[in-house]
Amino acid sequence: MLAPGTRVRVTQQLPQHDRVWTTSAEGSVVRYRQAKTGSWYAHGRDDRLWLDRLEIRLDDGELVTLNLDQYSVIEPVSAS
Repeated sequence: MLAPGTRVRVTQQLPQHDRVWTTSAEGSVVRYRQAKTGSWYAHGRDDRLWLDRLEIRLDDGELVTLNLDQYSVIEPVSAS
């Protein structure tokens, strides 16, 4: 589903104390990968914190890198 060129809509949520912030981005997958951060984590590979990252190209050409977490929903979208 996350193969390059696949069109997706990614919805992410950020829980707050009394509400949830929701945002969506739609575009074509450029790359999906796990990438390490600069944060140190003793039990991680190379002693680093690794995040799932999805790069998509929006319709206007902007390249967006999304850090995926348990609140991320990825849906395939048919090309319009």
